Amino acid sequence: MPTPPPAPGGHPDGGPSAAYLALLAHGAPAEAYERPVLRARAEGASPDRLAEVEHAKLLALRVRAELEDRRRREAELSALFATAHDLAGLRDLDAVLLAIVRRARSLLGADAAYLTLNDPVAGDTYMRVTDGSVSARFQQLRLGMGEGLGGLVAQTARPYVTESYLDDLRFQHTGTIDSGVRDEGLVAILGVPLELGSGVIGVLFAADRRARVFDRQQIALLASFAAHAAVALDTANLLAETRSALAELETANATVRDRSATIERAAGIHDRLTELVLRGGGVHDVARAVTEVLAGHVEFLETEDCPAPAVERSRADGRAVRHGDGWIAAVSAGDELLGALRLHGQPGLDPVDRRTLERAAMVTSLLRLAFRSADEAEQRVRGELLDDLIDSPDRDPRLLRQRAARLRAALDTPHLVLAARTADEHAGAPAGRRRLWSAASHLAATRHGLAAARDGGTVLLLPHGPYDDATRTARHLAQRLGAAVHAPVTVGAAGPVPAPDSHPGAVAAAYAEARRCLDALHLLGRGGDGAAADDFGFLGLLLTGGAHGHDGARVGEFINRTIGPVVAYDTRRGTALVRTLDAYFAGGMSPARTKDALHVHVNTVAQRLDRVGRLLGPDWQTPARALEIQLALRLHGLSAALGD
Repeated sequence: MPTPPPAPGGHPDGGPSAAYLALLAHGAPAEAYERPVLRARAEGASPDRLAEVEHAKLLALRVRAELEDRRRREAELSALFATAHDLAGLRDLDAVLLAIVRRARSLLGADAAYLTLNDPVAGDTYMRVTDGSVSARFQQLRLGMGEGLGGLVAQTARPYVTESYLDDLRFQHTGTIDSGVRDEGLVAILGVPLELGSGVIGVLFAADRRARVFDRQQIALLASFAAHAAVALDTANLLAETRSALAELETANATVRDRSATIERAAGIHDRLTELVLRGGGVHDVARAVTEVLAGHVEFLETEDCPAPAVERSRADGRAVRHGDGWIAAVSAGDELLGALRLHGQPGLDPVDRRTLERAAMVTSLLRLAFRSADEAEQRVRGELLDDLIDSPDRDPRLLRQRAARLRAALDTPHLVLAARTADEHAGAPAGRRRLWSAASHLAATRHGLAAARDGGTVLLLPHGPYDDATRTARHLAQRLGAAVHAPVTVGAAGPVPAPDSHPGAVAAAYAEARRCLDALHLLGRGGDGAAADDFGFLGLLLTGGAHGHDGARVGEFINRTIGPVVAYDTRRGTALVRTLDAYFAGGMSPARTKDALHVHVNTVAQRLDRVGRLLGPDWQTPARALEIQLALRLHGLSAALGD
C-alpha cells in the first residue's frame, strides 16, 4: 500500500502526531515509522523536538501492534467459528480435517501443516492429512511412540516446539523420520496433542522451512484447532457407529424375515422330494419340483451333456457351484458320475436355496441308482440270452424266440454284432469293464438290442435297418461308449446276421469276426475307433476267417512272393532286416530317421538296406514295388499277431 509522505517533525503544516496518525490510517509497514525521525534529524530539529518525535513513534508503533494483534485475533476467531460451523454440518471427515489443517497453516503463517493419528493396533502414529507438503516419503511417515517430536507429543500429551529439529537433541531421532524431514526441508516444527477424554489420539503440527520461534499465542491457537480436530474425529466415529448399528439392526430384521421364508421353502421342498421318492418319481420329476421352489429353471443333464469343469468342481467340493448365469450340482455315487442338476437364471443363491439344490442332487442320485439297479437286473437277463446265442449255436430256435418275446426283443430281423473293448489299461480294470457293460447295456436297451460282458469287453446285438451301415454304427458306438466311460473304446463290427433267433450259429461266427476287427484296430494303432471287415480292404482277408482257408493261402503266397527272401534270411541268420524295412518306410524312406528309430549307426542301416536290395532286386524302392513291400510287411505282422 503506498504511504503518503508524513509531515516532518516541526513543519508548519502539522506535528509528529499528525504524521504518525496518517501512517496508522493507511496501514503503513513498520519500517515507515522511522522516516519522520530521520527527516527531523536531517532538518536539524532540536533535541526536545527529536525526543517528541521519537516518543510519538513509539506510541504509534504500540498502537499499530495493538491493531495488528486485534486483527489477528479476529482472523483466528473467524477461523475457529468457521471450523465449528464445519463440525456442525459434518459430512466428510477428510474434508473437515483438511480445512482445519489449512486454516492452522494460514493463521500461523507456516510453510506446512499436518495431522497424525495414533494406530493402537500397530502401536505407532501415522500421517492422516497434510497441507503444504511436497515429499511423498514425508506424507507416508509412521512414527513409533516416543520417536521424534510427534512421537513424543503423542506419548506425553504435551506440546513441543523446536527452532531446528535436526539439531535438537531433546528428541529421539531415527533414520526414517530424519530422512522424511530432510526431504520436506523442514526446520522449525510445532506439535500439539489431539486429546479425546483422557487420552491422546493424534498430533497437529505447524512447520517452517527456516528457523523460527513459535510464541505462546501461536501454540494456544494450534491447540484450539487440535481440539476442533479431536471433536471432528469423535463426532465422525459416533456417526459411523450409529450408522453401523442402524445398518446391523436393519440387516438383522431382514435376515429374520428372509430366514423365516427360507425355512418355509426348505420344509416345502423336503416334503415334495420325500413324496416323489415314496411314489417312485423320476429324476425329471425332481427337477420340476425344485423349479417350483427356486426362482429359476432346473433341468437334469445326462453324463455326456454335463459341463465337465463345473461338474468336476462340484464333485470335488460336494457342493453346488456357479456356472454361467446359474448353478451346477453333480449327481454322483462314489467316484461315478450319474449326471447333474443345472439351475438357469439365478446367479445368486442364498445358503438355504443352495442347500436345497444340493439335496435335490442327492435325491436324484438315489433315484438313478435305484432305477439302474432294476435296469441292470433286466439287462443281465437279456445278456444271458445273447450269451446263449453265442455259446449254444445248436439251441432250439423255438425256445430262443420264446425268451426273446418275454424280453420284448425282436430277433427275427437282421442284426449287427459288435465287440467293444476299452483301449486304456486302467479303464480295462474290473471297475472300468463294469462301467463299459453298464453303458453298453443302456445303449442296447434304447435301441431294442442285447448286450453282454464277454472276453474282457462287451458284445452287442443291435437291430440293423436297410439303410444302416456297419462301419458308421461301429464308429458311432465307439464315440458314445467312450464318452460314457471317459476312456477310449474300440469297436469291431460284423454282420448283418439275417435272423439271430433262427440262425444262432451265425451270431457266434459274426462275433468272432467282430473280435478280429477289434484286434486289428488295436494292432494298427487305431484304438478308440470303430470299423468292420470291409474297411480293411485286402487286410480283410485275414479278418473274414480266411487265414486258414483258400484266401489265407493266397495271403501267404503274396507275402512269400514279395518279402519271402528277407523273412527267410532273418529266420536263418537271426538278423533284423524285416524290422529295418518297417522303420525305413515308417520314417519316410530316410536312413537318418531309420537309424534314430532303431538306435543304430547310419552305416548299419545302409548295410542292411544293401542286403535287402540284393535279396529283393535293385528295383525294390520303386513306387510300385515299395507299395507291395509295405503291404506285405503289414500282412506279415498282422498274420503273426493273429496267430498265423
